[in-house]
Amino acid sequence: MTTIPGLRQQILRTDASGMPLEWIDFRQAARLHFLGMIAYVCGEPLFTLRGGINAITRLRSRIEINSIVATFGNHQVRSGYTPPLSNRTLFQRDDHMCMYCGLSFGARNLSRDHVTPVSQGGLDLWTNVVTACTRCNNHKAGQTPEQADMELLAVPFAPTHAEYIYLQGRNVLADQMAFLRAHFPRSSPLRERVQRSIRPS
Repeated sequence: MTTIPGLRQQILRTDASGMPLEWIDFRQAARLHFLGMIAYVCGEPLFTLRGGINAITRLRSRIEINSIVATFGNHQVRSGYTPPLSNRTLFQRDDHMCMYCGLSFGARNLSRDHVTPVSQGGLDLWTNVVTACTRCNNHKAGQTPEQADMELLAVPFAPTHAEYIYLQGRNVLADQMAFLRAHFPRSSPLRERVQRSIRPS
């Protein structure tokens, strides 16, 4: 089956209280509608899916898919939750910018740098890793920024659940960004970046 480009758009699924849960595709959203698991929808309508014709009513079924769908039930994020660390979400957190030279790069030219090197007891945690270009990472090698005489441009942080959902997204729409931003902590370094993205041009 050939997929229409618009159907590749990710849909944000939340629980009934509005807590962001995950990104799903149009097939998963249609299945949730069909199973009666949608509590409500919000955000912009993305597209309408049309099904077969009812033999009795002679009406054709249709499902309108919105950019945000809330499903029944409430999800509690456990206290002390830390999302899994991956290079993709790390690079997203740091906006694909090297935290030493301040230049932006494609993922191919970026790497995960341990602020306190593993060889010096540093751990592979969100709060001890930053995005670094290959050149800066090679220059820093097994040293701390201070030992390498390099300035760290931002303090690394562990994203909250809502921030992590945002970082996982691809082609996040303005209404989805605004929805997720409302769940970010007031002190979140991502708030301003997201606000710039949703500000009308």
